[in-house]
Formats: sequence, structure tokens, C-alpha cells
Amino acid sequence: MARIGVDVGGTFTDLVLEVEGEDQGKHRVYVHKVPSTPWDQSEGVLGGILEICRIGGIYPSDVRLIVHGTTVATNITIEHNGAEVGMLTTRGFRDILHIGRHKRPENFSLQFDVPWQSRPLVKRRNRIAISERIMPPHGEVIQVLAEDEVRAAAELFKARGIRSVIVCFLYSFLNDAHERRAKEIIQEVLPDAYVSCSSEVANVIREYERFSTTAMNAYVGPKTSLYLKNLEHKLVDAGIKAHLRIMQSNGGVSTVEKCSKEAVTILMSGLAGGVMGGRWAGALSEEKNVITVDIGGTSADFSTIPDGKVKIMNPRDTYVGAYPILAPMIDLATMGAGGGSIAYIDEGGAFRVGPRSAGADPGPACYGKGGTEPTVTDAQVVLGRLDPDHFLGGGIEIDAGLAREAIRTKVAEPLGLTVEEAALGIIRILNSNMSLAIRANSVAKGYDPRKFALAPFGGAGPLNGVALAEAVSAREVIVPPAPGITAAIGLLVTDMQYEFTRSVPTLLKDVEQPALDRLNRVIDELTALCRERLDDDGVPADNQHFVRIAECRYHGQGFELRADIPNGRIDGEKLAAVKANFQAQHRRDYGWAFDDVDVEIVTIRIIGIARTRPLAWPELENAAGSGPEAALMYERPTIFDDRKTYATPRYDRKKLKAGHELSGPAIIVQHDSTTLVPPGYVARVSAKGNIHINAQRV
Repeated sequence: MARIGVDVGGTFTDLVLEVEGEDQGKHRVYVHKVPSTPWDQSEGVLGGILEICRIGGIYPSDVRLIVHGTTVATNITIEHNGAEVGMLTTRGFRDILHIGRHKRPENFSLQFDVPWQSRPLVKRRNRIAISERIMPPHGEVIQVLAEDEVRAAAELFKARGIRSVIVCFLYSFLNDAHERRAKEIIQEVLPDAYVSCSSEVANVIREYERFSTTAMNAYVGPKTSLYLKNLEHKLVDAGIKAHLRIMQSNGGVSTVEKCSKEAVTILMSGLAGGVMGGRWAGALSEEKNVITVDIGGTSADFSTIPDGKVKIMNPRDTYVGAYPILAPMIDLATMGAGGGSIAYIDEGGAFRVGPRSAGADPGPACYGKGGTEPTVTDAQVVLGRLDPDHFLGGGIEIDAGLAREAIRTKVAEPLGLTVEEAALGIIRILNSNMSLAIRANSVAKGYDPRKFALAPFGGAGPLNGVALAEAVSAREVIVPPAPGITAAIGLLVTDMQYEFTRSVPTLLKDVEQPALDRLNRVIDELTALCRERLDDDGVPADNQHFVRIAECRYHGQGFELRADIPNGRIDGEKLAAVKANFQAQHRRDYGWAFDDVDVEIVTIRIIGIARTRPLAWPELENAAGSGPEAALMYERPTIFDDRKTYATPRYDRKKLKAGHELSGPAIIVQHDSTTLVPPGYVARVSAKGNIHINAQRV
């Protein structure tokens, strides 16, 4: 049996193939990179899968599982080219999507932009009010659904050529009968339409956020669904009958069918795999506290993993392109900073790097594909940190002269610097920007980087790892065995997950038995839904695990925090444990808690999990006292952050063995990435293939 992880980035598509064997000698792991195909990601995905099968010496039909991380949904939100959406909503609430929360992105700007108004997910003329009304607290119907109005609205959408429709009625999280009936009528009139109900997409309290999430689902859904099903068909046509699974924003994987219907759950699919891969790399060295730094060609992503547990963002923070999205997402920070980030002088004369990127086409100037603007990769070439004849293992030819010319004309001469000074400036600005993002995701959230190892990966991560660790005072640097493919590896170490939620506002003070019965009933119903999904996917009962979460807040507070629910039937003792878990989380996030203020459960969330077998990475041969001389390739002059030039040896990572030590300055070269070991640092190779970089002891 074989399985493949394939992660699509802005510049490259990364793949990992694991071929299982009966013993350690027959178990094999292969990694590969191919250029991304932005016009149709499936072309690069399929081509990469066929190539890595040839590399691994297996037939495509031998592959049983493919786990895919994609940026299709993310790109739609960035490029604002989603579907035209029609909306049915409760009469009198047509403009909720426009009003929002009356927040201004920039409070003191006279020229601020409000994206949900300037670029609405649903145009006002396509928001149709329907007579119906459901009331809290128990979802009583006080005005029945006007089915004739629903049918007339569906006919209007049909006449306008709208094929993506949402149904968002007030208080549908308490009673979804009107939404379900309206959906049935729409599908009668528009049988091929992409129809989403708010009670299906985000069955929780808060009408604006629920409506916005549903609107985003319909906005990205048609294209995302088309892409996923098209990829599935291409794989079958190529003789690949593997199960295709998709990475979700919450750090779990799910089916094509589920992700097609709920496309909003994979908005961060392309980023989540890196976090899971960083956690896996830390686990190889038995390190649970890890800060992941994933630097690719276009962007950089950062996440703090305390005690081996991936954090999920608080609902107040889950925004995508300035639109609130009530879908669980891994807590990470992302910014436009990567190997392809462009360095330039702005209108005010300031020296900037990113977020604009040269991407895969034309790419950095040194690629020789027509790019003329200097990038971070060009700066690394000028500084001698990337060798033209060994870039990506020699797979791509680069021209150092083109890199120097781009930096000279666009940056060095305008600022009165040498080319080398300008190149160092590019790297320092990049690292400064990234270190601020790392601190925002760690220090600002109550985590001390001094207690964490920093795991840099992605094609450009290990070049910047030590500088970033210095900037944030991380304890050490751990470079994974295959840095450029770590996000793809993360796909193969990710569990399958299904999540179901329901809002059940309940004050924990003086709870009476009817409220306890309601909580237990909701937990049972949501658990049954998770179990049903896992059963449909053929997951054995003994591999079905359920996580129970209460999203709580102080009574009257704006947003919730997650608190674990103990196993067993809910009673007074277990509610006290939920309250204690909430208080502990509140102290962790904010540094304080109110012991004498009522706590309220707002939402119950049940997560059904099918554990995935860990990826077995082959152990390295032990050095047995021998030195790393056999891995030495050559020496070349290299400029480091202290502005000094050193004759720096290059080592072939494939020839390094467990126990080898390299004193900086040194550069470790492999096909998918390059690791920089500055002067004053030492790199040690572990048995599992990680490289640990620490300051030399004086």
C-alpha cells in the first residue's frame, strides 16, 4: 500500500510518497517538488503524483490514499473572483451583511475601506427578504414561511443566471425548519444550484457572522467544488483509484464531498498542513513546544504549538480577507514574505520587502524567465547563500548576474548602497517583519518563545531559521529532514475530523435539571452525527474518538473561549469542571479571570476523529565516531549577517549521518531546501534526520 501527500504552494507543489513494507527495509519514503500550475492546480497535482510514483518505482494504481492541501478557496477570496450569490433572509434583515458590527478597519483614517461594503459577498439587489419569523429562546414559529415568496425569489435568481444561493433566516440555529424548506423549494426551481443554509454551514449564534460565513461558503463553493471533483475525475482517468482526502482549516482532513459542500472549511487548507508537519518534526526529536515557521515562495506562516497541541483561533479572530468566518481554523499568522517577495523603494522613499511576490511566473530575476524586480531569493544568491549550480539540487538553473543587476538597479543605486549591502538589507527587513509576526502569535498570546524550539521549513525557511530564532529568543532551531516538503508530510500525519455545533445558551449558575437534560441531548445528537460520518467513511468503531467542547464566556461578554467537557453525562460536578477549564483558558489568553462572574455556555462543539497512522520516517545510519568529511562538497565565499565574508563549506545533507556535528559557518544543501549555519553556531544531526542548531558554548 502507498499513500501520497500533495501540498500546493504559490510557487511549487510539494509531494511525499510513503510506500509501506512488511519490514523496515521495505518501508520507503520519497519526496519531490514540481512547479505549481496557478491556472489549474490539478495539472501540477496530477503531474507531480505521476512523477513521484515513477521515482518510487510503483504503479499509480498502487496508491490507496492521497491527502491534498489546496489554496483554491483561499485564492478566490484574495482575487475576489467568486460566484455571484443570491440570498434569502428574514424580512427586515436584508442589510445585516452591509451593516456588520459597525466596525471600521482603520478608526482614524478618512480614506478607509470597508471590504464587506465595497466588495460585498452578496450584492444588495440579490438579497431578497422573505416573510417568516422564528423567535428565541426555544425557536417558536410566530410567522410561517411564505413559500410563494421563496419560489418567486428562486425564479428571479434563475432569470438573473445566479446559480449559488444561500438561505439565512434569523434564529435558525434554534429551529432550522424554515431554512430546510426554503432550500427544498430553491432546488425544485434551480436543481443544479449550489445551495447553502446557515444552519448547515455555521449552526451557531450571531446572525452577522453566521450570514457572512454562509455567504463566503457560497462565494467560494462552486469553483472549489468544481476543482475538487475535476481533480477526482482526473485521478481516476489516470488509473489512480485512491481515496482523495482534503486538508481542512482546523488541522483535520475530510472527504471531497464534505469539502465541496462546506468549502468554507478549507479556506486555510494550504496553510494547515505546514503546522501539522512542524508538529511532526518536533515529535521526531521529542520536542512538544514548537514554533513553526513555513516560508515558501510567496508567503510565510507561523504558529505556536504548546505541549504538542495545535491551537484553534478564537471566533473573534477568524477573519479571511476581512470577512468574519465562523469556521474553526488553526491559530496561525500569515504574511506576504517568501523567496519570491519583491524588494522595492516605495513612493515615500522607504525600503520595503513584500507583500508583492514574483511567484512562480516569472519568478525571481535569477530564474531568467523575464523577471526584472529583485526578490529575497535574488538577495540570497548575491550573498552567496544559494549556489547557482546547486539550486534545488541542480533542478533549476539560476543566473547570479541577473540577480545582481536587479538589486543594483532597483535598490542599491537608488539608496546609494553596494549590491551586497542592499542584499543584506533585503534579508534583514524580511526577518524583522517575520519576527514581529512570530511574537504576535506567541508572546502576545501568553507563550514565552524562550521555552520553544523554532522549526523553520518550506523552501526558504532554513535559510532564515537562526536569524529568526535570535530575534525572538527561541531556545533552539530544529530543521526537519525534508524542509521543503514538510507541509506535504503534515498531510500524512493528520487525523480525519468532522465537527458539528449547536448553540445552547446556558448559564452555569444554579443550573436546573431541564437545562442539564438539554445539554446532554445536544451532546448525544452531535456525537451521533459525527459517528454517522465516520461510519460512512468506513472508520472502525475502535478508531472513532470524540472530543467534547463547550464554547464559554462570562455572562454579557462578547466572544467565547473553548473549554473541554469531561467524559460522561453532564451534571453539576462536570459543569464545575467546564467552568474551571474556561477560567484557566481565560487566564492563559488574557492574564486574568473573574471568579465571581457568571459563566455561560454558548455553543456545544463535538469533534469526531479517526486517528491516522504516523508517517514512519527512516532513521539515519549512525556516524559511529566518523566525521562529516564524506558529505563535504566544496567551499565558497558567503556573506553573513555580521557583514563579513567567510569561506563557507557546503555539505550534502543526504550524506550526513546521525551524530555528525558541523560548526558554523556552514551551508547544508539538499534538493528541496538549503540550511544556513552562521558563525558561532553548531548543527547536530539526530537519528531521525532532524538538524538541531544551537549557539556554540564558549
